[in-house]
Order: sequence, then C-alpha cells, then structure tokens
Amino acid sequence: NVNFMKAGIVFADEVTTVSKTYAKEIQTEFYGEGLDGLLKANAYKLEGILNGIDYDLNNPATDNAIFVNFDVNCIEKKLENKKKLQEILGLEVNPDIPLVGIVSRLTSQKGLDLINYMMPEIMSENLQMVVLGTGEHQYQSMFNYYDSHFPNKVSARITFDSAFAQQIYAGSDMFLMPSLFEPCGIGQMLAMRYGTLPIVRETGGLKDTVIPYNKYTGEGNGFSFKNYNAHEMLHCIRRAVKVYNDKDRWMELVNNAMNTDSSWKKSATEYIKVYEEIVNQKG
Repeated sequence: NVNFMKAGIVFADEVTTVSKTYAKEIQTEFYGEGLDGLLKANAYKLEGILNGIDYDLNNPATDNAIFVNFDVNCIEKKLENKKKLQEILGLEVNPDIPLVGIVSRLTSQKGLDLINYMMPEIMSENLQMVVLGTGEHQYQSMFNYYDSHFPNKVSARITFDSAFAQQIYAGSDMFLMPSLFEPCGIGQMLAMRYGTLPIVRETGGLKDTVIPYNKYTGEGNGFSFKNYNAHEMLHCIRRAVKVYNDKDRWMELVNNAMNTDSSWKKSATEYIKVYEEIVNQKG
C-alpha cells in the first residue's frame, strides 16, 4: 500500500496545486481524498497557483472559429456572434433574451445535479440555454429531454466540438458552471476572455477567478453562490438575468470580464517566485 503521492508531498520542497482556495480545501476531509491530514501537516509548504489560458489561441479578436471577431474596444460586435449562434441552434434570434452557455464534461463533479433539480424553474425564466459536452448517460439524457420539450429555449449538442465550443464562449451572455468541486477550472476563464459572464459556485479556482457582482460598487466580473444548493443556484441565475436587463450595467461587467488577467504570464511569475524561494532556502 505504498502511496507515491504521499511520498512526493513529504519529500518535496514545495507542493503546488492549481488555486489558492483548492489548496485550503484539500486540507479538509471532503476534498482531501484521505490525504487531508498529511496536507495539513505540510501546509507550510503548500501553495496554490492558478492555471492560465493561452491568450493567443483564445483571442476573440483573431479567433477563426467564431463568426465575428471583436475585442474590448468593440464589444458590440459580440452581439453578432450571439445572433448567429441563436440562428444555428434554431432558437429565437433575439438580442434581448439572455443566452446561457454550458461547455462541460457531463459528470456529477460539474454540479449538473443542481441544474437537473432546477430545470423546470430555469425554463420558466426568460432565457435560452445551449449545452455542449459528453459524459454520464443520466446527464446526456436530461439535456436531450429538455431539448426535445423546450426546443425554443434549449439546444443540447451531446458531442465534442472544439470550434463550436469557441462559438458558445463568444456568443453566449452567461456561462453556467455550478461545480461541486473545481481545482481550477478553465471554462470560466475562457468565458470571461470572450465577454461572457460566468455563473459559478464558490469552490476552488472558480472562487479565485470570479469576482461576484456588487450592485453597490459596480465591481465584479460574474456571479457566484456559496453553498452546493439548487435554490441558491437558481437565485444566482435570476440575479444575473435581472442585471442583464440593465444594459449599461451589464456592459460594465462585460468590460470587467474581458479585462480580467487569466494569462499564463501571471501564473508563470508566481511559479518563478516559488522556485526562487526554494533556491534561496537551499543557498
């Protein structure tokens, strides 16, 4: 019963994981996978550094996969991507109806139980939903069911398609990611890069990257809820839809999201700092 991960943690000079919040979470029994005690004992050398995304590959100004290129200086062109996406999906082409995107592995980790529980209520809202991904049969069936029963509101593409994923990031207004756990998460970073505001649960890297909208200060780059609770998620979606109807406020948040730095340059600087500290300790 040799555990090589345990040995690695014990003998490492530093231990890194992919977000500061996850570094704390794995010191608890729920997230620690049996290593929480060991990680607590080695907390002094445990560091969380967020992953980054490729800013050259994922650039709305140059991305060949999306319908119309845009950037933070011409955000209005993002609307053309939404209208084209609505048209392709067979949804009502209407810029005033918020479009919620989901690009995900369809597994329980991604919080799909919450969506399943609340889908009837979500469908009562004035919104549309597009889903792209494959995974566990129960979630594939769930999205296919709502696609067939609400063809004007839901489009489910149960497949893997990287180009179509980019079109969802570029064309959606919101990106739903209510994960049970998420060490870092990439989807919310890609969404913000393309001016799509994430709706996330406050766990792991989702908590570290998404600043919830503050109606008093106007700050934020998305929306979040704390507990793994279906009603909290629903209230968060409703909050986002309400803000969406205030176009000036919404555009401020889109601007904030697109100006969020999720690049590897930022992460690399933190890794260099860790390596320098190790060298200085050894020196």
